Amino acid sequence: MEKDIINALATCPLFAEMDFYEIENLLDSVQYKLVTYAKKDIYGITGTPIKYADIVVKGEFKAKMMGLSGKIVEVSRLTSGNMIAPAFIFSKENKLPVTVEAEETTTIFRMSAQELKRLIDTNEQIRSNYIQTLSNIQVFLTRKMRILSLLTAREKVVYFILSAAKEQGSNIVKLDKSRQEIADSFGIQKFSLLRCLSELTENGAIEVNGKTIKILDRNKMNL
Repeated sequence: MEKDIINALATCPLFAEMDFYEIENLLDSVQYKLVTYAKKDIYGITGTPIKYADIVVKGEFKAKMMGLSGKIVEVSRLTSGNMIAPAFIFSKENKLPVTVEAEETTTIFRMSAQELKRLIDTNEQIRSNYIQTLSNIQVFLTRKMRILSLLTAREKVVYFILSAAKEQGSNIVKLDKSRQEIADSFGIQKFSLLRCLSELTENGAIEVNGKTIKILDRNKMNL
């Protein structure tokens, strides 16, 4: 197997606490293939049966869903090392919960669900890592449900900024997404996001400079 593929797999939570050579030796006995999607190719739409355990090793997918109003909400982005819908692989309702589209040329490492089950059954580290992965998904979904359930666009924007600041450990938040992508991620229009940022800037709560947001006064950002 190519070195860059193993290095990508080493960033996947399924292979946590395993070094390059452990992964390489483990995969010597695994039946797999590499599948590449061109930019804008659809990996699967909501409801597509999940037949494989797929891990992104190059490129990026966007996972999105459409609400009853017809508004598209970005759920997450899947980059190198991310598994695709791991919680649904062995579910009775093993169908893709979102639509997944390639943002650029993207390659996945693919093995069958049966092959993943064999690894889980025979390798204690893989088993522990898979359980941890499912637990982390629960935490992510809880956070996502919270931000989507907040009532106003302002509340969503404030929550996003404060959460990003906490994750980055700084009052200066560095954005890794465009304004449109941020708006999509919690289901509001781009102009609503810009309006909220402008209002927060005018009242002295934040300072915006390109892809950087500096928190000036948290008291003015109360939810």
